[in-house]
Amino acid sequence: MTAARAGDGTANSDRRPCSATDVRGRGFSSRAALPVMEGWIDAAVAPLPPLAVPLADLAATLAEGVDLAAPVTAPGDWPPADRAARDGVAVASSDTLGAGSYNPVPLPGAVTVAAGEPMPPGTDAVLPVEAMQTDGPFVEALGSAAPGEGVERQGEGLRAGTVLLKAGHRLRPQDLGLLAALGIDVVHVGARPRVRIVLAGGPRSGPETLGAMLAALVARDGGVVELVGPLPADRAALAAAYAAPGADLLISAGRTGVGEDDVAPLALADAGGLALHGVALRPGDSAALGWAGGMPAVLLPGEPMACLTAYELLAGRAVRRLGGRDPALPHPAVPAVTVRKLVSEIGCTELYRVRRTADGLVEPVASPHRPGLAGAVLADGFVLIPADSEGFPAGATVTLRCFDGTNL
Repeated sequence: MTAARAGDGTANSDRRPCSATDVRGRGFSSRAALPVMEGWIDAAVAPLPPLAVPLADLAATLAEGVDLAAPVTAPGDWPPADRAARDGVAVASSDTLGAGSYNPVPLPGAVTVAAGEPMPPGTDAVLPVEAMQTDGPFVEALGSAAPGEGVERQGEGLRAGTVLLKAGHRLRPQDLGLLAALGIDVVHVGARPRVRIVLAGGPRSGPETLGAMLAALVARDGGVVELVGPLPADRAALAAAYAAPGADLLISAGRTGVGEDDVAPLALADAGGLALHGVALRPGDSAALGWAGGMPAVLLPGEPMACLTAYELLAGRAVRRLGGRDPALPHPAVPAVTVRKLVSEIGCTELYRVRRTADGLVEPVASPHRPGLAGAVLADGFVLIPADSEGFPAGATVTLRCFDGTNL
C-alpha cells in the first residue's frame, strides 16, 4: 500500500501546487485561515483500507488504541440456547409444586448443573442448592421453582443481527472478551498509517526534542513512525528524504520560517508540490501543506511549542484521517471558567496553555507568544481562541481541552 493512495479521488485542480513563494527574508504576504488548512487536509487525505486482524493479535495493541473500521454484529443469539444462570439442580418446575421445608418433594429427574451449562431436555428451572436436600442417591426439593427461574433464556443477552459495536468504536478488553465468546475471531480495524518524520531543523531547533515528541504524538494517533534525521539545511537532501517511497504521510519539522536556511517549503515544492504555506495560527504560523512523492505532507515549525501546536491542529488530523479515526482533536473537551482574561489578537487562532486552580477554575500558564514546552508541561490543557475573537474575559465559560486524555 503506497502513500499515493491517501490522495486518491482528489480532483486534479486541487492537487496542483501553488507557486513556491520564497518567504525567506521577505516574510509572509498572507496566511491561510485554520479552517482552510483543515479543509485541504480533509480533501487530500482519505482513509487507508481497513485491516482484517485476528482477535488474538489485538490484545497487545489495545494500549495504543484500536478503532473498528466496520460495525460488528452478533452472528447468532446469545446465549445460543437456554442455560443455567446459577449452580444448582435443573428441574421441571411442575415437579416442585407444593415443595417446602416441611414437605420435601422427590425429584427423580433432577440433574446437577453449574452456571453457564445448557439446560437438560425436559427442564425449565434451576433449583438452588439451599432449596434441596439429598438422601443417599435421592434429591428432594425444599421449595418450589417457577418456570424460567435460575435460567438464562436463549437470546436474552443478544439477538442475532444486533449491532454490538459501531464503526469507530475504540476497542476495550471487555469487547474482546465478548467477541471471543460469540466466536468472532477476525475484526476489521483502521489501518496504522506509516508516517515518515523528517527532522529538518538544526541544533537550535532541538531535533531530539522534536523527534521524541512527534513520535509519541503519531503513535497516539495510530501511526507507525519512521524517523529520519536530523538533516542539514540542504534543499536537495531534504527533497530526496521527502520523496522517498515507503510511507503514507510525510511530517517534517523545522526550516519553515523566513530565515536564510529555512528551505523546507522549497524542498517540498521540489519533492512534489507546495499547496499552502503560512497559517493564521499562534504559535505555529509557518506550517505548510503539500505533497511529496505522491503522499500528503505537513511541514511543522522547528520551535517546539509551535511544532506541538501545528501537529495537534494539522498533522494529527492527517494521521487520524489516514487511520480511519475521527479527525477532530482527541483531547476531551470540558467546560471551564477563566480566572483572568485570555488576551488574543483578531485574525489568528490562538492556543492558550492553561491549568486548573484549586477551586476548579482555569488560568493561563503561558500565552501563545511565549515559546517553549515548559508551559505545556505545566498545563492541564489548552483553550482555543477563534481568529475573530479578542479573547475571553475573566469569569467567561470556555472549552478546556485536556492534555492527559481524561476529564479533569
